[in-house]
Amino acid sequence: MRALAREKFDGVELFTAILPVDCARGPAELIRAFEQHQPEVVLCLGEASKRIAISIERVAINLMDYRIPDNAGKQAIDEPIIPGAPAAYFVTLPTRAMLNAARTAGIPAELSYSAGTYLCNQVTYAVLHYLASKNAAPRAGFAHLPALPEQVAEKYPAIPSMGLETMLAGIRAIIPALKANE
Repeated sequence: MRALAREKFDGVELFTAILPVDCARGPAELIRAFEQHQPEVVLCLGEASKRIAISIERVAINLMDYRIPDNAGKQAIDEPIIPGAPAAYFVTLPTRAMLNAARTAGIPAELSYSAGTYLCNQVTYAVLHYLASKNAAPRAGFAHLPALPEQVAEKYPAIPSMGLETMLAGIRAIIPALKANE
């Protein structure tokens, strides 16, 4: 995120935020950042250490079911993100255009139909629910990034990784595609 914050994109004013890995604070900070900056598009990014490519998520579900506790120590099991809210939301970003942009740039990318049940899914669901409840026009979605090579160098068995420059090249390619119509 720090590397992206220094980037310049034609016709794009980029605002970045690093959210805490905390089920109470993460979504709240994302909504606060949205309200402060009022962006046209929200693209959340997060790590999924076993992904082999940039994974562009298509769906967020109303479920928290954490394999491990968050950084505040909470380990949600079979809990709704927002009780009584819809079971799922489709992201509102042009996922196919994002996929094509990354692949055209030579970056491994895929469409994903499960953002999991941890905080990546939670912040995506929370922002989509917020936008739906406000009948707001901005589009929002999420992309998972693989682990960095230095994060997995000592892992056995080996798990996938992707270099930072490759990830940045993928996100650089994806950002202009966010304005595409699907």
